[in-house]
Amino acid sequence: MQGIILSYRRGRHTQNVNQVLIELENVNSREKAKEFLHRKLIWKSPAGKKIKGEVINLHGNKGVVRARFERNLPGQAITTKVEVV
Repeated sequence: MQGIILSYRRGRHTQNVNQVLIELENVNSREKAKEFLHRKLIWKSPAGKKIKGEVINLHGNKGVVRARFERNLPGQAITTKVEVV
C-alpha cells in the first residue's frame, strides 16, 4: 500500500520537520486510519536511498496520519509517494 506525503506537521509560526503528514490510499476516515498505527514506512529518494519511518498518530478526522522518520525527510519528499510495509 502507498501514501502521499502532504506536508510537514506545522502550526501558524512553526514547522516541525521531524514529523510529516501522510494521506493513505483508500483511507478516508479516522477509524480506517487507526489500523495503520505503528506500521512501518519506507521513502525512496531519487538517488535510491531508503529512509525508514513509522506511523505515530492520527491527524484529523479524514484519515491523515502523522509519521516520524529515522532522519528528517528533505523538502523534495513533499508530494512524493511512501510505501507502507
